[in-house]
Parts: sequence; C-alpha cells; structure tokens
Amino acid sequence: MSLNNIKIVLIETSHSGNIGSAARAMKTMGLSQLCLVSPKKPIDEQAISLAAGATDLLENCQTFSNFNDAVANCQLVIGTSARLRHLQNTLFEPRECAELALQRSLKNKIAIVFGRERIGLTNSELLRCHYHLNIPTNPDYGSLNIAMAVQLVSYELRMAWRTMQKNPQNPPLADYPTAEVLEHFFAHTDRLYTQLGFIRNDSVMLKLRRLYQRAELETAELNLLRGMLTAVEKYTAQK
Repeated sequence: MSLNNIKIVLIETSHSGNIGSAARAMKTMGLSQLCLVSPKKPIDEQAISLAAGATDLLENCQTFSNFNDAVANCQLVIGTSARLRHLQNTLFEPRECAELALQRSLKNKIAIVFGRERIGLTNSELLRCHYHLNIPTNPDYGSLNIAMAVQLVSYELRMAWRTMQKNPQNPPLADYPTAEVLEHFFAHTDRLYTQLGFIRNDSVMLKLRRLYQRAELETAELNLLRGMLTAVEKYTAQK
C-alpha cells in the first residue's frame, strides 16, 4: 500500500491559511499529494507561514478548475459530508475510510475530497463520490475547521498504514475504472435509456448511478456493460 497514491482534494477554499494548515497536517502523517479546486485565494505568505515547513506540498500541489478534473484519474473517490440523511448506504467514519483507502491504494489512485468551509460539497459533487465520510463530532457542536478535518483523516490513514506495515497482506487486486471512465459510462447509459424511453426524469438516472456505484464495478464488468449498451444502440439503429 502507498500513501503516495492517496490525494487530498480541497474544494474552493476561502482562506489561504487553511491550505497551508492542511499541508502541514498532511505532511506530519506522511501524505504528500495535495490538490486544489478553484481556491478563492491563491497560495500566499499566510499559507506558506501556516504550512510550517510543508512548503514542498504547496509547491507541488495541483490546481484544477472543477471537481471532475481533480478526481478524473482516481479509481476511488471519497467525499466528506456532514449530511447523513440520504447517504446511509455509502457512509462511513474515518477509521473505516482509512482502511479501505489503504487497501485500494495498492493498485489504485484514491481521492479524499473536502468541501467548502461554509457549505461543504454540493449534491452534484457528492453524487460523484463512491463513498461518503463523516467525522462523528459532538452533535451539539460539530464545527470543524477544514484543516482539523484533514488532520483527523490523515491521522487515521497513518495508523492504518502502520498497521498494514506490521501485518502485511496480499489480497487479490481488482482493477477498477477511473472516475472519468465511470462518468463516460453514466453519460452513455443516460443517453441510450433516454432514447429508449426508459429514463423520463432525472430521478431514474440518479437511482441507476447510485446502484452502479454501490456495486463498485470492476473494469472488466464495466466494459461488459458498455458493450451491451453499444449492441443495443446498433440494434435500434437498424430498425
């Protein structure tokens, strides 16, 4: 397993200091892959100051204009959320998250995504995540600074990594599609099923998306489904 295959993605950070503090939190736990999506303020002196020696993460971090591009090359995308109501089937806590991320990192790239300081991730962004991470804070006061949240998750990743170093395992490694490939499949499904009259409103595709994401399709399985869609397209075109 490799911590280098796990990247922390920060969405539209409002304060540059949070970027620096997050970088410091990551480096203390051995993480090095930091990504930013449309930060409101660029990396500046405050970010560098609060990074406290983790400036190499700031220098090497990648910046993207949107969520999809930031996670496009990842086979597992985990989004943090304080919203619990509609995410029960895909929701877990930091320790479970760390164990899964480390197992998958043997062969795959992992993204753990943190939302905006005030409103978190949008529903559309949450929909593009395979799993959703919730930090079980005090129900009477659950306000966590984004850098604190990054520190908690980074710590659990470090502990999971240490455990696996002491007790190495060699589980069978599945090949999973990237987020970008999965989005192409969803677009293909939406287009064909709409043409066939099966999809008449957005809720149908939403349910299909959740079904396929829960199934965690491997690459070979996804290719089979894409082949089926293409065969149906060819058949209907001949009629």
